[in-house]
Order: sequence, then C-alpha cells, then structure tokens
Amino acid sequence: MLKGKSVAATTLGCKVNQAETDSMLDMLSAAGADIVDFEEKADIYIVNTCSVTNIADKKSRQMLHRAKKRNPESIVIAAGCYVQSAKELLEQDESVDIVISNNKKKDITDIVNDYINVRKNEGGDTPAGGEKKEYFIDISKETEYEEMGGHVPVGHTRAYVKIQDGCNQFCSYCIIPYVRGRIRSRSEEAVIAEVTELAESGIKEVVLTGIHISSYGKDKNNEGALIDLIDAISKIKGIKRIRLGSLEPGIITEDFVRRVSANKKVCPHFHLSLQSGCNTILKRMNRKYTREQYFEKCEMLREAYDAPALTTDVIVGFPGETDEEFEETVQYLTELNLYEMHIFKYSPRKGTVAAAMKDQVSPEVKNKRSDVLLELAERGKKAYEAKYEGAELEVLVEEVLHREDGTYLRGHTERYMDILIKAGDIPMPESFVNSFVYVRYTQNGDILMV
Repeated sequence: MLKGKSVAATTLGCKVNQAETDSMLDMLSAAGADIVDFEEKADIYIVNTCSVTNIADKKSRQMLHRAKKRNPESIVIAAGCYVQSAKELLEQDESVDIVISNNKKKDITDIVNDYINVRKNEGGDTPAGGEKKEYFIDISKETEYEEMGGHVPVGHTRAYVKIQDGCNQFCSYCIIPYVRGRIRSRSEEAVIAEVTELAESGIKEVVLTGIHISSYGKDKNNEGALIDLIDAISKIKGIKRIRLGSLEPGIITEDFVRRVSANKKVCPHFHLSLQSGCNTILKRMNRKYTREQYFEKCEMLREAYDAPALTTDVIVGFPGETDEEFEETVQYLTELNLYEMHIFKYSPRKGTVAAAMKDQVSPEVKNKRSDVLLELAERGKKAYEAKYEGAELEVLVEEVLHREDGTYLRGHTERYMDILIKAGDIPMPESFVNSFVYVRYTQNGDILMV
C-alpha cells in the first residue's frame, strides 16, 4: 500500500521525540515508502509535535499548516504531545487528516495503510481530503512502554537510546505528565538488543534518554534498574562510551555513585536538573529537593570523579520571583560553579499550576535576569575548560567542517567539551570520522592531534 509513496517528517521538542520520529520513518520505509526531506513535496507528512510551552503549541500548528500548504493533496499526520493537549482543536483543523496520540506511534504503518485503503474504497483518486481519523488514547491510564524498536542513525557516531517514557513529578510549571502519562520503563532486553545492533553498525557512544530516566524501573518496583542497565550495556562489545541524559538529583546516592564511577565506560558528564537556587521557588515549583540537597549531590560526584562535567537547567522569572530570591539563585550558582548552565526564561504553559499563579514576572525583568545568568554561565564554562589547558584529551570525531579559515574535525570529549581540531595537511580527514583521536587542548589557539 505504501510502495511508491513519499513520506516526510519533522520533529519539534526533545530527543525523545526525535527518536520516535526516526522509528516511525524506519517502519514506513520498511513498508515500502520513500523517505524525503520535509521541505520537499510529499504524499504523506508527519509532524511529531511538542507541547512543553505555548510557543511549542504554536510552532506545532504552523508546521502542520505548512505541510498541507506545500501539498494540498497530501495526508498530514499530527502526532505526539500537542495531540494529547489539544485534541479538540485538532479535530477542527482542516489541515490535519490523521491524529495520533502518544503510545500509538508504534502503529503508524497500519494507521496510514488503513487511511489510504478507506479512501480507495470510497472511490477517491487521492487518499487525502476524507474524514479525519483519530487514534487517541487516555495516556494517563497507559501502563505499558510503547516499544517501537531500535533505530540505527545514518551518518552519526552517537546514538540516542530511549529507555523510558512518562513522568510522575508534576512540577507546577510543566505539562509533560499530562501529555506523556505516568512512568513506563522499557525492558532491559529490548534496550540491550537495540544497543547491540547499534554497536554492530559501528556506533561507539550511546546516550540513554527518556522523559524522566531517573525513574527507570520504578514502575516495576526496581529501584536499582538504571544502574543495572548501565552495567549491562557496558558489557556490549564495541560500545566505548555511555552518556546519561538529564537526571533528577534524587538518583545520586552513595550506591549509585559508587557503581557508576566504577564503570569506566560511563562518561563523567552529569546533567542534574536544578531550575532554581532558591528554596522558596523550588517549593513553588514542586521540585522534590532543596538547594542544600542538590549541592550535596554535586559534591558526591566531585568526590568520586576528577573534575566531572556537571551541567544543569535554570528557569528565571518564575511567578513571584523577587529580586531577593533571584539574587539568592545568583549567589548559589556562583558557589556551585558548574560546567554549563542552560538558562530559560519562564514561559507560562496553559493548563499548569504555575500559569495561574499571581505575580507573573514581566518580560523586561526576565530578560535582565537571564542576561545575568548567561554571563555567569559563560564565565563558568571558560573557567572549567581552562583547567585542561595543555592537557591531552580523547575526542570522538563526529564530522568534518570545511570553513573559510580551513578544514576542521569536530567532536566531543568524554566530558562533552566541544572540540574543533585543525586538520591542516591531514590527508583524507573524513577517514577520522567515528574514530577516537588525541589532541593537545588549548583555549586560544588551534587544537592539533598528538
């Protein structure tokens, strides 16, 4: 049914969404479809939507309308988180032909074939323009992980492996638990099978990702499931690096740190979600820790590793944030001294507790506070990287860049330092892609292989 049909897809939002889009395209390709770029004219368009902010909702709508405008005769499919949060709106949207909620993406091939078959039986020459089809479930009642199989990325050296879905945290600013449902863990067997396939294809580094990977296994009452999974992956031949996605501070215990630091394939790079350095704001955010507890977790990692790369997210301008509370965050982050900080200006998300809170902070104040933290983050990043001046570092080469000032190899260290290596007169620089090379690091000059 799909043979000869062209399919294009675009992804909004997180790495989890991207992994799911890749899997859907794999399934459609296996069924005979031709995969084309989203900017091309296609028979079928998939927009894997995001709903983390009101802006993400707007972008999701725009991409759906753009697809239908590009080819009015196409089948336009809305999938993902925006579908969960705006089902009624999409029912009225004439640009959308098929609506697929989370945990139904695994059925993409059957869904598209069914839609095309119905239109043919109705005598239409084109599968588009018929009655909208909805494949919608109550995600809050889902208890099983949606297994979509593995995906081997083409032309990449690092692969994102989804191990978990859903979230039970209910932070006051976040819509994700409502559009992704409760925590659901992927089986260890399925994860191992995917990573084994990736290793056999030549992938050397995997990133374990999910909506809330710190909760991996907890839906099965297995508190140690994540570190057990990490140990199992480390035994797979060919995998040289295991990188962890965003973690909650609570998972950093003495036992976890002892085991993860003993595993030499785990990168000493930990992204611990913080959001604020002020306890009163953390409480309003419904975060499950204090600034003191977070600091303690960072110190545990620093004691176990030599200068681990610790990174985080921080929200500025949360409802009710006073000048004093913001200054408390600035002082805390200065003392915490992390490698990288991703700074976000609070954006109200309709349907969340925080969106209805009083004392919303003005955009002007958010901008000023964001600038302060961005400057602090830049100083911290430079200071951390300066520690490695003159040091020999191992880099996994990911791509070759041809620029006006010369040819470079680009890759990352185990601590996720982004490295540009001057290729100079190196013959066939492309031959170094997906290889480990050693460089002498310098902040202010050309980095050369040693």
